Formats: sequence, structure tokens, C-alpha cells
Amino acid sequence: MTHPLGWWPIRRVTVRGPSMAPTLTDGDVVVVRRASKAKVGAVVLVRWVSRPGQLSVKRVAGPGYFVVGDNPYASTDSRELGPAEVVAVVVATLRQRRREA
Repeated sequence: MTHPLGWWPIRRVTVRGPSMAPTLTDGDVVVVRRASKAKVGAVVLVRWVSRPGQLSVKRVAGPGYFVVGDNPYASTDSRELGPAEVVAVVVATLRQRRREA
């Protein structure tokens, strides 16, 4: 199986959805570095055994890569899907410029 980031060790990823609010919001761009290990509290890019084509940005909340979104009311995470496979760790956040209404 190929790595979801391809051969790139570092990549930009666009966050979609409200699951990581208020830390990250829909449209924010993060820089991730390939990794298979992460400490509790780290924000990571994961994939799920039950959803192999989906990548998600979540926070490591416990051992065995139990990951959750920062917004518990709008996150599908390890509480429903079980442990995740960490594929990368977020190393920087590049926020998009917000348009004022």
C-alpha cells in the first residue's frame, strides 16, 4: 500500500469541516510531516481502517492512537471509529486570510 502523502516527507493539507474548531477551522492549511508516532496532545493526520480512503486531522487523546476532534459536537473520531493510524504530524498552521462580510 502506498503512503497517503506519496513520496513527499512534508506536505500542505487543507482542513475540511468543523471537527477541529476552534483550533483549526474549515479552509485552514496545515503543514504535516510524515510520522507513525505522536505524543498525546499532538495534532495529527490519520486514516481509518474502516474508511481507508479518508484522511482526517485530529488530536491524539490517548494511547493506541485514540484520536478526537477538538469540537466534540461535530467530530467523527475514535469514539465511533476506533483507533486510527497516524500518517503525519502537524508541524505548522498556515491560516487562510479570512474574508470579512
